[in-house]
Amino acid sequence: MIDLYKFMFLLVCLNFLIINPIFSQIEKELNPPEYIKTISFTTNNENYSTNLPIIKLGEKFALDFDVLNNQEEDYYYTIDQLNFDWSKSQLIKSEYLRGFDNVKIQNYKTSFNTYQTYSHYKLKIPNQDVRIIKSGNYILKIYDEYGNIAFSRKFIVYESITTVPTQIKRLRNLKYIHTKQSVSFQVNPVTIQLNNPKNTVKTLIIQNNNLSTSIGNLKAQYTIGSKLIFNYDEESSFWGGNEYLFFENKEIRSSNLNIRTFNLFDIYHNYLFTDYPRFNNSYTYNPDINGGFLTTALNADDIDIEADYVNIHFYLKNGTPRPGESIYIVGGFNNYSIGPEYRMTYNRSSDSHELMLKLKQGFYNYKYVLVNEYDEINQGGVSGNYDETENDYKVLIYYRGYGYRYDRVIGIGQASSINITN
Repeated sequence: MIDLYKFMFLLVCLNFLIINPIFSQIEKELNPPEYIKTISFTTNNENYSTNLPIIKLGEKFALDFDVLNNQEEDYYYTIDQLNFDWSKSQLIKSEYLRGFDNVKIQNYKTSFNTYQTYSHYKLKIPNQDVRIIKSGNYILKIYDEYGNIAFSRKFIVYESITTVPTQIKRLRNLKYIHTKQSVSFQVNPVTIQLNNPKNTVKTLIIQNNNLSTSIGNLKAQYTIGSKLIFNYDEESSFWGGNEYLFFENKEIRSSNLNIRTFNLFDIYHNYLFTDYPRFNNSYTYNPDINGGFLTTALNADDIDIEADYVNIHFYLKNGTPRPGESIYIVGGFNNYSIGPEYRMTYNRSSDSHELMLKLKQGFYNYKYVLVNEYDEINQGGVSGNYDETENDYKVLIYYRGYGYRYDRVIGIGQASSINITN
């Protein structure tokens, strides 16, 4: 009898460990191998490509990527729902998907009239096989024909059942008043009642579609009727950064926007003008697309397969690197990754940091960041931080009511710091 009790106790404990999200593993995005490039999402809400689609439930979006290994391989996709903390949801697939995933991507074409041969793949969601029927955090995984995961990307699906007025303010703390930006917002229920919001409501604030710098799980400071008020200062603040640097090479056989010169070897090479640190300079407004990018090429009927790949040469005059410190190039085009391929090399003869990246023709935003030996990122170490910088902010509201088995995204707020106030 004692052995039976022990068995039942162990069974209950095992079941708890399996279904309880506290012990779930956090899903991390997997960066692609060297031969997969230009991973991008397009949505109805953005006029440029993004690394993090945030879409309304039922709306369409598309994933595009190129494979540069001269082989027309088959690729498959899966869609997994995740909790607020990006761990695996308790729901089974039939509860958040209509149809089925783990299907081959049927839409692919081979490049035409380019020096760099590649295959272009496009996945549209929803499609004839699957559609998403619940809001929440998701991860899209792409597999090769051998069942190996090639890369993964996160995305967020929301419902508009609350309104989220959002405002960007300068910090009240005078130490950061000229270098940081704070996000204030409130949650107004429309077609939902938020029971015990202190325990059931979570929040996520994202700057320029960069999840690595996001701020999560702030609790409402107080309520006015059914409204939840979030009027934090430092707790909801981000470094202002600086406007992104950019270049455009839709015409690769001539000097172009911020491109100094070009050359042709096996493929075209474009050489950018040298960049300089800006952290000691006064702020200067320079319009950008907040880290985004857009594939474009002159005289091309089908940009997806007629835009060519070019080796882009970056140069930064930042002096001799300090011990344990490296400089990386990041932006939406590489999902803000600090992978080794984006690390710059110091050239003593020219006293500059240099890097060559193979990128598809287009318009690109990028910036330089400092990374120490512990992989801690100093976002403004090269460009500086300014309260005047124009940044895009999104505030997502999550709700897990009593009896819910997943985190529902019930609203989104958006604001630009171009309208910053005191």
